[in-house]
Amino acid sequence: MKTIFKSFLAFAVIIFSLALTSTNVNAQTAPKIKNVVLVHGAFADGSGWKGLYQILTKKGYNVTIVQNPLSSLEDDVRATNLALDKQDGPTILVGHSWGGTVITEAGNHPKVAALVYVAALQPDNGETSVQWLQTAPPAPENGVLAPDDKGIAYYDKAKFHAGFAGDLSKEDADFMFASQGAFYAKGFGTPITKAAWRTKPSYGIVATEDKSINPDIERAMYKRSNTKIIEIKGSHVVFISQPEKVAAVIITASQK
Repeated sequence: MKTIFKSFLAFAVIIFSLALTSTNVNAQTAPKIKNVVLVHGAFADGSGWKGLYQILTKKGYNVTIVQNPLSSLEDDVRATNLALDKQDGPTILVGHSWGGTVITEAGNHPKVAALVYVAALQPDNGETSVQWLQTAPPAPENGVLAPDDKGIAYYDKAKFHAGFAGDLSKEDADFMFASQGAFYAKGFGTPITKAAWRTKPSYGIVATEDKSINPDIERAMYKRSNTKIIEIKGSHVVFISQPEKVAAVIITASQK
């Protein structure tokens, strides 16, 4: 009987140890912040985030995708704040391209714990997006057209694939072109009133093959703001062509 009891006790100790180890591993791998809000840029819409959404949700994140009206900076910030209001706790706020300007303002929301800039603009207080876009010559592939008579800027269809999504298939680039929003160019000229990156941890992804925003502009903005810089080989839509690598940056931000 004593032998049986000792064997049972030893077995119980092993089971308890394994359970404790499993708990510790889960505690180490579980994100501290599980909410992620994704903000698209100009000449795009929220559908481009699908691949990144799938990766993050499979890892247990609660992902919300903002559909920017693109009618003004104020309207896009308002749309982002509405999404942030619905989060149930601390949130990682991610912006691509023009979406970087949006999260720079919307990132002041109290639920935002950190910012992730993906090939994105990052102005400071009183600065505009166009100021930064003019600090380096555009690539020959860049196809941003002048505003039309309604003040809306579109991307040139003939240049969209090479200039915006060079590392995607033509089929995917054609879909992105067809689904781009109507971007009111006045947004590029609207200054930031309070730059959230001054008070929130920030991560900046440089897309090294970007033809829409010169990678040197991205580097200069991120360096100026002491943003943690990560370089990924990819086009302006690096979050579509390299979703695993972009997801890794978001996950890192969520675990700090």
